[in-house]
Amino acid sequence: MRRAKLKTNINSGVLCMIDANYNRAKEGLRVVEDVVRFVKNNRKLMCRIKSIRHALTGAISACVRESAIAARDSQRDCGRPSDQWEMQRSGIGDILYANMQRVKESLRVLEECMKLFDHKAVRALKESRYAMYELEKDIFKRKQ
Repeated sequence: MRRAKLKTNINSGVLCMIDANYNRAKEGLRVVEDVVRFVKNNRKLMCRIKSIRHALTGAISACVRESAIAARDSQRDCGRPSDQWEMQRSGIGDILYANMQRVKESLRVLEECMKLFDHKAVRALKESRYAMYELEKDIFKRKQ
């Protein structure tokens, strides 16, 4: 069954922001989840991360996701080339930290963009962002 197109006059740039930040947040959460799972072997923290990842999927409606994907133009994205500093990590702690930051920043952008579409989603994204703050504290208070 095909979902209805998003009915809005929001320009494609905002939809591209949603697409990029949704993907960035999901990817960052997966990296964090896998580090906590395979390196730290901490099921409790892993379940918290998984819960945030699922909440993100639920916060952004399928209709918005489909419209954002349709607006995607990754070939012409001027921000596509990665900076040299992104290619360097000194250890698993750096990987974990970089991805925690990536997720928090992406959730904030999504929170702002979704104000144009769905205030219920905004609340869910804000809750997820604050859950990330607490998760970060709990992850980094343990030994690396």
